[in-house]
Amino acid sequence: MACSTRTMVVACLVLLVAGSSLGAAGLPAGGSSAEDRVEELLARMTLDEKIGQMTLFTSTWAQTGPVMDAGYLDHIRSGKCGAVFNALTASYTRYLQTIAVRETRLGIPLLFGYDVIHGHRTIFPIPLAESCSWDLAAIERAARIAAIEAAAEGLHWTFAPMVDIARDPRWGRISEGAGEDTWLGCRIAEARVKGFQGDDLSRPDTIAACAKHFAAYGGAQAGRDYHTVDVSDRTLEEVYLPPFQACVRAGVRTFMTAFNEIAGIPCTGHRGLLTSLLRGRWAFTGLVVTDYTSINELVPHGFAADLAEAGQKAVLAGVDMDMQGGVFMNHLRRQVESGDVPLARIDEAVRSILRLKADLGLFDDPFRYCDEAREKRVVFCARHQAEARAIARKSMVLLKNDGATLPFPPGLRSLAVIGPLAEAQVDLLGNWHGAGDGGKVVSILQAVRERVGPGCEVRYAKGCEVDGKGRSGFRAALEAARGADAVLLVLGERETMSGEAASRTDLDLPGVQNDLAEAVARLGRPTAAVLLNGRPLTLTRLDAAVPAILEAWFPGSLGGRAIVDLVFGDAAPGGRLTVTFPRSVGQIPLYYNMKNTGRPVVGEEKYTSRYLDCPNTPLYPFGHGLTYTTFAYDSLHVDPPAIDAGKPVTVTVNVRNTGKRTGEEVVQCYLRDVAASVTRPVRELKGFRRIRLEPGESRPVEFLLGPGDLAFLREDGTWGTEPGEFKVFVGGSSATTLEGSFTLR
Repeated sequence: MACSTRTMVVACLVLLVAGSSLGAAGLPAGGSSAEDRVEELLARMTLDEKIGQMTLFTSTWAQTGPVMDAGYLDHIRSGKCGAVFNALTASYTRYLQTIAVRETRLGIPLLFGYDVIHGHRTIFPIPLAESCSWDLAAIERAARIAAIEAAAEGLHWTFAPMVDIARDPRWGRISEGAGEDTWLGCRIAEARVKGFQGDDLSRPDTIAACAKHFAAYGGAQAGRDYHTVDVSDRTLEEVYLPPFQACVRAGVRTFMTAFNEIAGIPCTGHRGLLTSLLRGRWAFTGLVVTDYTSINELVPHGFAADLAEAGQKAVLAGVDMDMQGGVFMNHLRRQVESGDVPLARIDEAVRSILRLKADLGLFDDPFRYCDEAREKRVVFCARHQAEARAIARKSMVLLKNDGATLPFPPGLRSLAVIGPLAEAQVDLLGNWHGAGDGGKVVSILQAVRERVGPGCEVRYAKGCEVDGKGRSGFRAALEAARGADAVLLVLGERETMSGEAASRTDLDLPGVQNDLAEAVARLGRPTAAVLLNGRPLTLTRLDAAVPAILEAWFPGSLGGRAIVDLVFGDAAPGGRLTVTFPRSVGQIPLYYNMKNTGRPVVGEEKYTSRYLDCPNTPLYPFGHGLTYTTFAYDSLHVDPPAIDAGKPVTVTVNVRNTGKRTGEEVVQCYLRDVAASVTRPVRELKGFRRIRLEPGESRPVEFLLGPGDLAFLREDGTWGTEPGEFKVFVGGSSATTLEGSFTLR
């Protein structure tokens, strides 16, 4: 039963006053170490209280205000709930925290979690888009701002970053990660963890990060969400696991288990992953939480006969906290009393939960995060909006720009804005936009009108629905475009068409959008298409129809204005793809670092690894992205030409701005081990530099490749290097590079 708005407001006001002078009477006194306080508290807890700490329940947010099921409130009062997710605002988290601290025997504070994926109230571009910025400092700043806003509302914990490597754009959750490359995925994972957690987790403007989904969730067969993952040990170790290990190195405090199975064992019950690898080999000491009801799902997986067995398998595998399933709460006590689950395992789980609460400073002040004054000051503030706009600009990728169609020239007298997403607000935020408010978003159409002013006639026509089949709007669209000085098409997906439970088998522009674009393009007006989407699409028809395409992704709260900044040349596109765009769904999975095979394509020879009806190459390769100037590469030098094991090699290249505008280039360095005890990819990213050059300016760029860059999982199962020839590739994408080589003795 939900609390009424009036009742909740009164309760919050009363508890605000009470909470301000409240102490956690049952908690160990300050002065001793966090570990000592955790152990003292653990020794005083009953078994039921321990199991309560291992239980995470949801709150909700309705239009009338915050609500929580009365049963869940009773669980908090009885000490059967250790954490709550989806509770928003400083006043509401204070209300729930006061119940936990005042009305339970030991007064253990709650942990408040939320999906702060790409911003909290100020929404940044979706993570896939952010990764296309190739700007680790900017990505870290975005996570830092998200943490500042979330913490001010009383939140302690985000279920991010998602660090799943994804090579299949049919999978909707590709939008939440950093793309297809493991090396870059590791760097971005580290940046996001540092952004959320800061340098000191006890500061009240930091939140605990959560590495998810452990593991290989992005390898779902056929790109179908929640589907089986069947990968070799080598692929698991080399492709999917490294970003998670990078999170551990960065100090991430929590991990989330994945929904999928690996080699027949669901990850939530996978002791090899959660204990042997994570806590053993990687020495992780933090908290492991399940994904939503994933313990319960061990039953339909066929891994457990009933919920009791599911809970037992999960806790023994290494799960510390049950998200929303209620399985631990309902079954663990009997299993401990029967000896099926050792009490020591329960203590280990609770210890990790209490340690996190202590490190967040909640034992000293349970209300330190519930700060209404700070909430009003920092949430969606001007500085955060400016940062979101800047990162959005840097994340957008100019896929095509024939004839320098973009930027539109000054002095336009008329501009046609056409497409089903031109007026979109919520769709600019993208999936998993959390607490973002679509009503505060400026649409692309509105941003265009603000930018051009009264001197330019803006002719708007929707043209069609995002995924509708009707063409009745084409006539108005063609009328708007006919005679216009330029045309801006705004096409793509709705935000609900990417993300969780949003797999697609057809990656063309939905509905009749391609037909609309082709009809408009036939008029011959200067035409540019802006895309809003959460995954790579098959853009073969659009690429053939229009001269310019700007991939804007779902760019966040300030995305509309950021798009207009680029379209009119107030800023230049800076993004480079971190995921391959296929020509056809039939090419999927398609990624840049594939193997060569024994029969690589050579000319038109038939008996090679090729398609009859499509080139092997992508439409737009990994690392691709244009801007409003051009760059030239020369003088690639590898020094020394031969090195001993354990020694580095230096790669230098000269980059020159050959255009007429200042621009930023992402210089990319790739490596190939030509012959080894196991086959290696045709190239692997090993470094990049983002540089800014004035027109005519030239600059040397240097990369230092060390033993770790040359290492791989050898035939004997150990990581290391092997002697032989290595090729080095440097350029502006994975497909356009200069080539050098060196030998490892």
